[in-house]
Amino acid sequence: MEALDLIVLGRQLARLGEWAMRDDDPNDDGVAALGATLPVGALIVMRDVLASPRSSITDITARTGLPQSYVSESVNKLRIKGIAEITTDAADRRRTLVTLTATHLDQVARHSARNADEVLRNALGEVDDASAEQIIALLADLANRLRTEGPAPGPAPR
Repeated sequence: MEALDLIVLGRQLARLGEWAMRDDDPNDDGVAALGATLPVGALIVMRDVLASPRSSITDITARTGLPQSYVSESVNKLRIKGIAEITTDAADRRRTLVTLTATHLDQVARHSARNADEVLRNALGEVDDASAEQIIALLADLANRLRTEGPAPGPAPR
């Protein structure tokens, strides 16, 4: 696969993920409102903090790959909306720790678990159900492998 094709694919998948997160479902008990009112970066930070409570800004930055300034800005937006709380680390007063508020934990967990399969099926177009399921399973496997197995990419070889 060519590097540019990989970049274009990544951007297309990101757009599909954003579409799935913002898709309003009237039966969602207000969960869709999170996706409609927050920028995607804040949603990524929110999901990371759900998985790793009491994380520092540095830890969130490392896991999400978002710039530190953007993570700080997103955490502040989440704090203002009452979704996240920040505290100072007692062991290292320079570190800010982020936790989701108890009142939003369930809502954030449901929103973070939104399924994108239907959005992917629609994007695939004229593909039979078995092929669509296979492609979605391969994408899920790739996402899991990239999230859990490999180190962050280093500098490109020259």
